[in-house]
Amino acid sequence: MTEVNTPARTGKGRPEPAGEAESAVPRTGRWTRFVTARPRLSLLVALVLTALAVLAGSGVADRLGSGGWEDPAAESTYATRALERAFPASQPNLLLLVDAGRASVDDPAVAARARSLTRRLAGERGVTGVGSYWQADASAAPALRARDGHEALIAARITGDENTMARTLDRIAPHYRGTHGPVRVRVGGIVAVRHEMQTIIKEDLTRAEMIALPITLVLLVMIFGSAIAALLPLGIGFVAILGTNAVLRGLTSFTDVSVFALNLTTALGLGLAIDYSLFIVRRYREELSTGAEPLTAVGTTLRTAGRTVLFSALTVAVSLAAMMVFPQYFLRSFAYAGIAVVLLAAAAALILLPAALILLGHRVNSLDLRRLFRRGARPSGAGGTAWTRTATVVMRRAPLFALGTTVLLVVLGLPFLGVKFGTADDRQLPSTAESHVVQQHLREGFPGSPGGGLEILAEGRATAAQYAAYKQQVASLPEVVRVDGPVVGKGAAYFTVQPRGEAVDDPAQQLVGELRDLHAPFATEVTGTAAVLVDTKHAIAQRLPWAALFIAVVTLLLVFLLTGSVLIPLQAVVLNALSLTAMFGAVVWVFQDGHLSGPLGFTSSGSIETTLPVLMFCVAFGLSMDYGVFLLSRMKEEYDRTGDHTAAVRHGLQRTGGLITAAAVILAVVMVAIGTSRVTDTKMLGLGIALAVLMDAMVVRSLLVPAIMRLTGRATWWAPAPLRRFHRRFGLSEGEEEAP
Repeated sequence: MTEVNTPARTGKGRPEPAGEAESAVPRTGRWTRFVTARPRLSLLVALVLTALAVLAGSGVADRLGSGGWEDPAAESTYATRALERAFPASQPNLLLLVDAGRASVDDPAVAARARSLTRRLAGERGVTGVGSYWQADASAAPALRARDGHEALIAARITGDENTMARTLDRIAPHYRGTHGPVRVRVGGIVAVRHEMQTIIKEDLTRAEMIALPITLVLLVMIFGSAIAALLPLGIGFVAILGTNAVLRGLTSFTDVSVFALNLTTALGLGLAIDYSLFIVRRYREELSTGAEPLTAVGTTLRTAGRTVLFSALTVAVSLAAMMVFPQYFLRSFAYAGIAVVLLAAAAALILLPAALILLGHRVNSLDLRRLFRRGARPSGAGGTAWTRTATVVMRRAPLFALGTTVLLVVLGLPFLGVKFGTADDRQLPSTAESHVVQQHLREGFPGSPGGGLEILAEGRATAAQYAAYKQQVASLPEVVRVDGPVVGKGAAYFTVQPRGEAVDDPAQQLVGELRDLHAPFATEVTGTAAVLVDTKHAIAQRLPWAALFIAVVTLLLVFLLTGSVLIPLQAVVLNALSLTAMFGAVVWVFQDGHLSGPLGFTSSGSIETTLPVLMFCVAFGLSMDYGVFLLSRMKEEYDRTGDHTAAVRHGLQRTGGLITAAAVILAVVMVAIGTSRVTDTKMLGLGIALAVLMDAMVVRSLLVPAIMRLTGRATWWAPAPLRRFHRRFGLSEGEEEAP
């Protein structure tokens, strides 16, 4: 039998010129030469830049805000700011809860001490609109006194932006908190809630890093074996995190940035740096194992795994950039942090990591700690064999696995159909937090719904009769309990409306619409907790289709450029979205409905903060695409080499299944560490995304994707002739050679 020599094929499936495949001269492109020319200089420059980033990013947490959920262009935002300027007493953000113990708040000694505290607070710099139960008129006093008569309120407004208000609170709170003669005072209000939230987030982030780093290092040693190789991803992660902190510090000079973005910076900085480093170091070690020299191995790694990392970073950045279309700076902050950390992690992985690998050479495999725990050598390819068997079993019963996993994911997502959107309040904080305790006392012991009142700003000249007629219209609405006012100022007035029920329940939100529809002889704007929620939901609903369209279109384009297929990009978008159902179902079942609230240590408010599902979708979708690109790139490489669709799917899962699972487990560890936060939204973000990445790696990538690709067969790789020509000209895929 005559042996036929088949020419080697390039990444485009074209035969290589004779003799080129056997050439001993390493083929390097411009990028490879740039990265590998001066490895020591590259690392030295990176060290200097990282040191500068440490200096530039120091104190970034103190410049970040803890709000940002409102639409700055909404009617409620305009009305709130107008009331703050014209009627400071109408918008108190600082509350002193005065507890008289067993005595009554009307006791002469209690009243005298409370009036003294009120006068002292009114004299504080940066504080305005001070009022109290002991100074209020007959109509307002009942709302400031607890039903049992043992507690009452002093209310005020701290002026300035978020950072100014925080500094003022730090300055004055110690002088009022604690025991004053016959009364005990606790500090609450929205300023105290946000300040305490900011402080707790910073503390929890430090603790999360202390939890995640040692566990991550142990897992990396288990994955790589070599302690040297295990340290490389952590170095890349530190560069990305410190660089992003410097970027956020610079952005605070131009715009508001949320303190919550620090959590994403840490999670993605470590997670993506480890993902990219795993992929690059793994490919580099594969090339070394074939006998390649370090420089040649780095060149091949950059042409293959390097391009995959670049595509992955672009897809993740696109998902995060979609949050820029929303007006709330809470969401935009995550876009700032996410884009910066993704690009820095990719840049470090594509520049610094190759430089380190060249200097290390074969020493990247040094200090194999696994030898201490095993006898003999581990069989080569043992891990890949298990994934080969998995792929074979899945593709043999493709219809069963495709249907079963799809049904499972849909069922897990069903609780999200009952989602109720709300606003972030003091119940985000631990039950022992002082500001949460104050708000809980108000919620349980004071008349009405604290924080649930609506304010109507009336602008323009009007007579007393016109105000009275309008007040009568408002009072006649079925969901209105009481209308106070008008309080008249220069060219404006305001009414306070107390609705029935909870502050942000459906009747309260409907009442906002009814108030805005009322005819008045003057301009009116409605604000308050329910009004802010209505406007926030409207802003998100208005821009959500554009964000989804942006993600879908750019993802379709990037995946097409990677694969040259029409069907695979569609599969990627649909399957990625399907992989998130378990996360959204769990979020509602746990955090809205309150299941597991005891073991997880949080207080359920009965709703989900409106912006959080958008944030979680963008982050989790991007991470899902990250793993999808890793898997598809290896499948594409094998299909271009052999033309065998089934073998390509099997090879892709064999080569990347363990890698993707390891990366997902490490990222889940980081996210769970973030999820140990005492702030409920941060806990929800961390635990939800940890679940999403595990479901994506272990169910979607391991079972659903191979099953679907087996069902679609060779048609998976089809594209019309014009698009094939476009891909040959502009597309990039792993395995493609660069021009010499």
